[in-house]
Amino acid sequence: MVIDLVDGTYELFRHFYGLRRFNKGNDRTYGAVTGVLNGVLEMVERGATHVGVATDHVIESFRNLLWPGYKTGEGIEPALLAQFHPLEEALVAMGVVVWPMVELEADDALASAARLADADERVEKVLIWTPDKDLAQCVRDERVLQVDRKGKQIRSAADIRAKFGVEPALIPDYLALVGDAADGYPGIEGIGAVGAARLLNQYGAIEDFPEKVLGEHREAALLFKRLATLDSGARLFDDVETLRWRGPTDAFAAWTERMGAPRLLQRAQAAQAKVEKGA
Repeated sequence: MVIDLVDGTYELFRHFYGLRRFNKGNDRTYGAVTGVLNGVLEMVERGATHVGVATDHVIESFRNLLWPGYKTGEGIEPALLAQFHPLEEALVAMGVVVWPMVELEADDALASAARLADADERVEKVLIWTPDKDLAQCVRDERVLQVDRKGKQIRSAADIRAKFGVEPALIPDYLALVGDAADGYPGIEGIGAVGAARLLNQYGAIEDFPEKVLGEHREAALLFKRLATLDSGARLFDDVETLRWRGPTDAFAAWTERMGAPRLLQRAQAAQAKVEKGA
């Protein structure tokens, strides 16, 4: 079986701002939600059987306590923020497993789900649907892959090495050195992408760097690595079979009516019929 893990927060942002190109700021209440649901349902229609979606139920996490400049919900447009919880509820109504994260982030949930699925011998492949470079650390050989839908790329461990110059396991160290503007930490001054890759390939993890390499910046680098390291310890499920999509719940009809998207219900029911026929 193939396990599909979706970054719901990223998809919500992507659809919200994708619609902005056409709606001139007249945002529909559930516009982005409908877009995400459409995308997930399309995956099922194309053969996905086991699907999980991770979301940021609250924007802040434990990392905000470690670094004051870490990303927060400040600045997120109200029209977008108002669609976070409806997305979670609508996905559940559609029969999809959702992990709404509070103390951890959606990225941590994806890392945790990938680890759990990877450990199951029945699983042939794990696909993590997000372009977020943080998730590159979860890629393993040709088995756990990162899918960049927007960039139309599927990245294996070899692709991660080609893109960043380091092994997937060293991505947190790489990000600690070069920084991550999206997450709000600056990295180490004077170290760029090429320099970071060279240092990591020469010495290994930041903890193994000779003291002289980072000098007074060593503690900052270790802190940034902590921020970049995903927590894969969340026990999101005990059996990958709980991720199997079996069709929409009775509540989905009301959701599609509320969103003004009756076609979604018809498609979900058709997909369910196909699943039941093939069972």
